[in-house]
Amino acid sequence: MRYCTNCLMPETAESLSFDENGVCSVCQQISYKKEKIDWNARARELDSLIEQYRGKYDYDCIVPFSGGKDSTFTLWYLVRVKNLKPLVVCFDHGFLREQVKLNAERTFRHLGVDAIRFTPNWKVVRKLMFESLRRRGDFCWHCHTGIFSYPMWVALKFEVPLLFWGEPGAEYSSFFSYDEKEEADEIRFNRKINLGINAEDMLGMLDNTISDYEVTVRDLKPYVFPPMRDLRQANIRSVFLGYYIPWDVKEHVEIIKNELCWEEAEVEGVPPQYGYEKIECFLQGVRDYAKYLKRGFGRTTHLCSIDIRNGRLSREAGADFVAAFDGRRPKALDQFLDILGISEEMFVELLKPHVVTPHEMPACGNCPMANRVPSDILDWKPELG
Repeated sequence: MRYCTNCLMPETAESLSFDENGVCSVCQQISYKKEKIDWNARARELDSLIEQYRGKYDYDCIVPFSGGKDSTFTLWYLVRVKNLKPLVVCFDHGFLREQVKLNAERTFRHLGVDAIRFTPNWKVVRKLMFESLRRRGDFCWHCHTGIFSYPMWVALKFEVPLLFWGEPGAEYSSFFSYDEKEEADEIRFNRKINLGINAEDMLGMLDNTISDYEVTVRDLKPYVFPPMRDLRQANIRSVFLGYYIPWDVKEHVEIIKNELCWEEAEVEGVPPQYGYEKIECFLQGVRDYAKYLKRGFGRTTHLCSIDIRNGRLSREAGADFVAAFDGRRPKALDQFLDILGISEEMFVELLKPHVVTPHEMPACGNCPMANRVPSDILDWKPELG
């Protein structure tokens, strides 16, 4: 399998491409970010955008909020640095860690913000999880689509036409690059978010005979992106803060720890040094494990590649991390299987049609184990700056 000559990402990563030197498209995007972008000009563009909306509505903007590092930093930045009055919108996909809920409560109280939380129908969620696992090898369709659709409906309902997301996609994928103005619109939703399945398609795919609840079109509205004509008529803009300011995850984590008492959590399948990453969902380790089975890499490859691009980790040390952590069976898999009522064998069989060549799914029991972790790797700490 082909790997980037600069970071650790393989050719099986979605949207990735390589140049003539074998450098992946994300590494190229980060080089562009560091060398070619006039961040002062983009900061002025951000200020101009904010002033178009400040004080003209009940809220200056909406901040979709998961409680993770990116949405927490975005909220802190807009309130403390830009002095905005946001409405915080939380889409609770059903698997939030208690630590994340506590972080969110502290954040809201520290910053003094209004927040609303929406939790979708659990019986519908279970059906959607199984169907998206079967159809796409990814059980998170309801989460992907709900997180990006529901805040747009809130923007229409509350007549708040500016939304701020956090990390831009160019930091970790190549659906968009840093020379494009990525916005969370319908084009992006269909290209990157909904796994190629819209809500109408999903309704036709669901087997309504497997439980006592029959899903209807009304049940799927939270997962439908609002009509473009309605969004245009309301002049809604849904933008990424990371387009306007340089995005640096480790620096942002230090800020929210110091300013908001934000706390990390243990996430299965990643080194302890990355306790800030993807802490929102207690099934995250299962999703990363499924990616490893399908594509031959997991969350550790992604995280180490970010540090390599930013000069905080050598490629060799990153490879040691990957060998030690990627592909470890998460304990949460047992809970996941119980939620869907399927066996581990069925889980693996459902993933097999989604394996991306040239990767081959490893045989059961051949994944890395914790006793392969070298002690010096566990002692490593990256430098900021």
